[in-house]
Amino acid sequence: MSLFTVASFLFFTALVALISWWFTRKENLDTQDGYFLGGRNLGAWVIAGSLMLTNLSTEQLVGLNAQGYSDTIAVMGWEVGSAIALVVVAFFLLPRYLKGGITTIPDFLEDRYDFGTKQIVTILFLFGYVFNLLPPILYSGAVAINGIFNIPEALGLSRTGGLWVTVFAIGIVGSIYAIFGGLKAVAVSDTINGVGLLIGGLLIPIIGLFVLGDGSFTNGFQTIVENSPEKLNSVGGPESPVPFGTMFTGMLLVNLFYWGTAQHIMQRAIAAKNLKEGQKGVLIAAFLKLLGPVFLILPGIIAFN
Repeated sequence: MSLFTVASFLFFTALVALISWWFTRKENLDTQDGYFLGGRNLGAWVIAGSLMLTNLSTEQLVGLNAQGYSDTIAVMGWEVGSAIALVVVAFFLLPRYLKGGITTIPDFLEDRYDFGTKQIVTILFLFGYVFNLLPPILYSGAVAINGIFNIPEALGLSRTGGLWVTVFAIGIVGSIYAIFGGLKAVAVSDTINGVGLLIGGLLIPIIGLFVLGDGSFTNGFQTIVENSPEKLNSVGGPESPVPFGTMFTGMLLVNLFYWGTAQHIMQRAIAAKNLKEGQKGVLIAAFLKLLGPVFLILPGIIAFN
C-alpha cells in the first residue's frame, strides 16, 4: 500500500468535507426543509452534480465497463435512456412536485391518493434501498478500495474480513456526511466529487487510447475499429443485454421510475430554489448522462483490445 496513495486519498476526502462544511455552516438544519431539502435553495449546477454523483457509484463504474468488455457499446442504452427519462422528469414531473410543495415522493402520493398509499410505498422504497440498492454499491465500493489500498494485507485480515471492514467504513463515512450535514452538505460534496469524476473519467479513455495506439490517440481508436468493430455496434440485437427495442418500452419505464420517483434522486431536484433552477439542473444532468458511455463503457472496450 503506497503512502502517497493513502495520503492523497485522505487529503482530498478531508478537503471535500471542509469545503462542504464551509458552504453549509450557516444553514438552519432545525427545520424539515433545512435538513432534508437544503432550505430549498439549491442551484442548477449543484442539482446536476448531486444527481450525477447520487446515480454513479462503483456499481456503474465497474459493472458497465465490464459489460463493455464482454459485450458491445450497446449497453450504453442505460445512459441514453436515462437522458430521455430526465427530460420527461424536468418538464412533466418536477413542476407537479414543486407545485405541491412536497418533501418526499410518498408525500405526493398521499396528496394524490391517501395516507395508506403513502405508507405502502414508503415501506416498499425502504426495502428496495436496504436489500437492492445499497448492498451492491457498498460491496463494489469495498472491492475497489480493497484493490487500491490492499486492506486485507495491511490489517492482517482475510479477503472477506477486509471487505466487511471496508463496507462498514464506507457506510459510516457516508452516514456522517448525510446525518450531520443534511442534504445541502451532501449535494455540495457530490458536486465537488462530480467535477473530479468527470475530469478523471474522461482522462481514462483518452490515456487508454494513447497507450493502445503506442502514443497516438487516433491509432488507438483505429485499432479498435480494425480489431473489434463489432464492439462499436450501438444497436443491440435480441441476444444483447440491452436489446434496442427495450429502450423505448421496459427500459424507459424503469428509467422513469428511477429518475422520477426514487426519493434519493428526486430529493435533489425538489430542493431547487425555484422551478427554473430545478429544470436546468435536471437537463444538465441529462446532457452529462450522454457523456457517460465515454468513461463508463469505452474503457472496457479499450481493455478488450
